[in-house]
Amino acid sequence: MAKEPIAAVLADVDGTLVTQEKVLTERAVAAVSGLRQQGIAFAVTSGRPPRGMAMLVEPLGLTTPISAFNGGVIVRPDMTVIEQRTIPQHVVAPAVELLDAHGLDAWLYSGADWLVRDPGAPHVDRETRTVRFEPTVVQSFDGVRDVAKIVGISDDHDLVAAATDAAREQLGDHVSAAQSQPYYLDITHPHANKGEVVRYLSRALGIPAERFATIGDMPNDVLMFARSGLSIAMGNAGAEVQRAARRVTASNEDDGFAKAIERFVLPHCQ
Repeated sequence: MAKEPIAAVLADVDGTLVTQEKVLTERAVAAVSGLRQQGIAFAVTSGRPPRGMAMLVEPLGLTTPISAFNGGVIVRPDMTVIEQRTIPQHVVAPAVELLDAHGLDAWLYSGADWLVRDPGAPHVDRETRTVRFEPTVVQSFDGVRDVAKIVGISDDHDLVAAATDAAREQLGDHVSAAQSQPYYLDITHPHANKGEVVRYLSRALGIPAERFATIGDMPNDVLMFARSGLSIAMGNAGAEVQRAARRVTASNEDDGFAKAIERFVLPHCQ
């Protein structure tokens, strides 16, 4: 267990806080309420755009900064922007070309816009339901500026993993490249990753990083595990992610988030 009592919890969203059908369960809401009653701060971070997390604000009573695009854009609960880190402009075209060369579909997020070239491509419909707004269809990404995130998509998970390795090798320190789902490769600003989110929230909330608990299910959550005092992997996480965490809870289909709060956080918050 963490050496210091937990004072803040930072949770991933998809695969962690919500079910596979993107449902926020009553038990999850009650767990966050339990944290609030104990004076423990609660925050969320995700590869989703800011608008894609707006539906969490009211049911969870969020008051902390919300870290969208894995920390690429940080907003207040009213969706006003606090900080934004965009991908260097000279990297955008090569990143899209890399995804195209690996046979992945590509999406770009710029400002409030989600840009796609093919509205019938894999996961567009599912993402629309998840974030609750429609993409903007464009013929080309040429000239798009202020890109906060590029996503490569394929249902061939090995292909996505290979593209992730290639992005890290070819784009180097210009970006952060990690899988937010087995079928999604997220490319963001080099400082837009969940480890940096812990660092940011630690400063913003005045809470030492070792007093944070972090909980997630994907490889892009491992960086925040490394920065926090207590790390918890979901039961639906892969073996590599579970090995990187200090504790493992149930799956997101079995209220694993709520069970983690009830078992690993609330009994040890004082």
